[in-house]
Amino acid sequence: MDSAFVEALLGARRPLVMEIKPRDAHGADLVAGRTPADLVAAYEKAGAPCLSVVTGRWFGGTPALLGEVARHASVPLLQKDFITRRDQLVSARELGASAVLLTAGLLPVTALRTLVDAALREGLTPFVEITSEAELERVPRPGDCVIAVNNKDIKTRERDAADLSRSHALLPALRAAGTPCPVSASGIETPSAAAELLAAGYRGLLIGTALLRSGNLDAWPTARPRLLANSGIPSKLNL
Repeated sequence: MDSAFVEALLGARRPLVMEIKPRDAHGADLVAGRTPADLVAAYEKAGAPCLSVVTGRWFGGTPALLGEVARHASVPLLQKDFITRRDQLVSARELGASAVLLTAGLLPVTALRTLVDAALREGLTPFVEITSEAELERVPRPGDCVIAVNNKDIKTRERDAADLSRSHALLPALRAAGTPCPVSASGIETPSAAAELLAAGYRGLLIGTALLRSGNLDAWPTARPRLLANSGIPSKLNL
């Protein structure tokens, strides 16, 4: 697939989609006086290949936030919101997004298919979140989508505890579906948890709250180097 978002993530040394959102799921401030320009600069300095911008009001976001981040960012942007209409896709592209979140568990099958097709026509990468194999089976054109396992439940506004075992359990199904870039998203709270998911085979991780609260972005892992040719011995993760 031809996608700047996917190419950036697959080619990244630190394949983390670093997220900008004003509040966590419980309403706590995550910005701490920093401007969008401050956050973009810190994330890009840490090697972020892509950024996620939460425009959903549950997390204190607005469409204007996406536009402001786009003015400062030099990497592809994901708009995270509840996209349900085609006109939202046009707005996302005009504001500077390269990818848009589509939540499989909240969209009827026909709507998900329509939005995936429409996003691709707009030049946007569909970033489709799932929580189960049943939801994965409903994703159309998986080879043209980033498919992300949400370790939390959006139906509870992600106020539940994260279940990282979900990502580990669903990875084989994501690979079989043919997505070029399986992603684990939400609830990844520590560098060691991130390292385990990358070692398992995820090509990208979406991390928000933990990075916004992190005092050391360089402590987060880089991607596992490819296996040494014919040795069967993997190189160590760089933490």
